[in-house]
This record gives sequence, structure tokens and C-alpha cells, in this order.
Amino acid sequence: MTEIIDDFETPPRESAQEQAKILAHALPFLRRYAGATIVVKYGGHAMGEDHLAHMFGRDIALLKQVGVNPVVVHGGGPQINTMLKRLAITSTFIDGLRVTDAAMVEVVEMVLAGTVNKMVAGLINRAGALAVGICGKDGGLIRARKLARTTVDPGSRIERVLDLGFVGEPEHVDVRVIHALTGAGLIPVIAPVGVGEDGQTYNINADTVAGAIAGALGASRLLMLTDVPGVLDANKVLIPNMTIAEAEEGIKSGFITGGMIPKVENCVDAVKRGVKGAVILDGRQPHACLLELFTEGGHGTLIHA
Repeated sequence: MTEIIDDFETPPRESAQEQAKILAHALPFLRRYAGATIVVKYGGHAMGEDHLAHMFGRDIALLKQVGVNPVVVHGGGPQINTMLKRLAITSTFIDGLRVTDAAMVEVVEMVLAGTVNKMVAGLINRAGALAVGICGKDGGLIRARKLARTTVDPGSRIERVLDLGFVGEPEHVDVRVIHALTGAGLIPVIAPVGVGEDGQTYNINADTVAGAIAGALGASRLLMLTDVPGVLDANKVLIPNMTIAEAEEGIKSGFITGGMIPKVENCVDAVKRGVKGAVILDGRQPHACLLELFTEGGHGTLIHA
């Protein structure tokens, strides 16, 4: 059994009693998720702040300690941007989407599967669990294909195909390597890089990879850590839970907009693939994963069948 390393001092008696009360309240939820697979998409603001990053590592280690099987999928957009600037490689965007050319995909793989991947695994390892960093190319985990996107010219209304270079999407997920790691008591930490049938490396959106892996694993929960509280209604009030139909109607009616659309779509797709529930929640909230899993009513927006 691994030991969770904590840097907090021994609490006073009143605080200790409060902690005992919290544990007692959490017990039914600990039983609910015992042995369950939880896929966590990690990135953005929480990854960039040291205290939140170390807290995330401790929380993932704690999940493993109490019998949950966490699988972490991470992003790394800011870190990629920093490296591209350092190497004087200019990013090109089409309709807000980054074009990934041959030079850039090498940088993406180096940063995601190297620096960021080992950093996230290190956070969990320092907390006392055993995490192993891999990417979608390892063990045939993610077979990818080139992402096909179209756009409509606002003037002529003519539809055209966007060529985003080596940006891909999962075509097939082989979860044997994940089962091998979790079966050995390890926590997989996965970088969103895949490989095509011809051996070409593809950069894949981390939300998309997390949803595809959660679906392939039949996970109990997919937790999408983001920088907003969850899905907000037209009055900017948090919606605690939505069915697939309600989520799809929210996109159609227009109150789910912008960057929230692909997150909701990935959650809906994961639930359709067999995930029991997908949650969009604020990763800037301390202990966001624990609050979502081990408290009544959760913390973000739960999308379910």
C-alpha cells in the first residue's frame, strides 16, 4: 500500500473532529467509487499554478489510496506556446484553429509527451502514489486519423475544407496498456498524441482524447477540469446536471456557446459510449475532483444518459 505524503501540520483537536466528520460523510461515496475507473482531464489554469498543481497530485494519489482507479489525460497548450516562441516558430490559425505543420508536430510531441507528461506524473509520484507517463503512441493506445473540418464562407456561403496539418482525432483506442498499468497498481498519465496507420504523429485535443479513453474504458466518471464552474444557463447560473438530450438542445438553442460546445460534445459522446456520467467542473477550485466525487450534489455540471 502506498503512503500519501502530506506537508500539513497536525491539526488542532477541533479541526481534527471536523475532518473526522467529513470522512464520515464521504464514506457512502467512497463505497460507490471503490474499484471504479475515473478519467480526469487535467490542464489549463490549474496546471499553471504551483499550489493547485501539487494539490491535484495529492488528490489523484488519494483516489488511488481509497480504491479508485484514476486515469489522467493532460493538455499543455500554454507550454506548447512557450516552446514555439523560444524556437521562433510562428503559429498559423484558421478560424481559430491552430495549423500543426511538420516542424510544429515535433515540438508538440516533445512538450506534451516529454516535459508536461513527466511533470504531471511527477506531481502524483511526489504525493506517494506510483504514476507512469505515456502518450497515445505507446502500446498502440490511440490510432489517429487526420481531423476533417469544414467551414462556410460568410459571404459566398460556400463550404470549404480546412487543412489543419497534423491535427488528428482518435480512430481507435486500445486500452490494454491502461489495464496493464492499473492492474499493477499504477496510475496512467496520458499525453494527447496519437499515431496514424502510416506512422504519422498527430496532435489531438486533450478533451477529445479524455472522452475517447473514458468511453473505451466504460469509466464511471469523466471529469473535465476547466476554468469555469460548469455549464451555465442563459442567466449565467450553473446547471448541476443535464441529460444528453438537454445538452444537445442547449447547443442547438445557443445558450451553450464558444469553447464550451466541444467540451459538452465530448462529454455527450463519452456518455453515449458507455461512461456513466461526464462532469465539467472548475479545476481552479481546490480539491475539485474530491468535491465532485465525494460530496452530495457534486461540484460542476453532470451530463448523463
